[in-house]
Amino acid sequence: MGTLDDLLRELPAAARPPARRAWEALPPSAREALERAIEDLPSDLTHWRTLLDLALDVRCPARRFALHCLYIYAADAIRTKFRAHPKRRLRKLVEQAEEEGDDVMDTWAHNTRVLLAVPDLFDYREWCEGGLVRHPRRLKTPAAIPGPRLASD
Repeated sequence: MGTLDDLLRELPAAARPPARRAWEALPPSAREALERAIEDLPSDLTHWRTLLDLALDVRCPARRFALHCLYIYAADAIRTKFRAHPKRRLRKLVEQAEEEGDDVMDTWAHNTRVLLAVPDLFDYREWCEGGLVRHPRRLKTPAAIPGPRLASD
């Protein structure tokens, strides 16, 4: 299976997400400068804990947005084999969601564990375009895998 970039390149330009088309329209030097700037952004747990807190708050008007960010974060971590985000940070977020969250957050934690166990279940529309947020459901665990767990580093 190819990378997400490979899959997106196979799509006709009109079918690609608008942000992707805008990114592709940038000159390579601008993309490189943005990538360097993104790498320099703070990536400590505080920011992700804030998103988790928003997603945990059932009265928060930004809850769906925060949940969407967590789905993207989990997919990015797993699909890059934890080069983008450390496994320990994802594990901590999943554990906190299970301990402190409601059914919505438990579903996110479950789905994250399923994707970790079977990365080929990644679907861009579901994880990155908000499908699992708009249509929440627990992903099925393949029969060969008894309850996915997020292993230690």
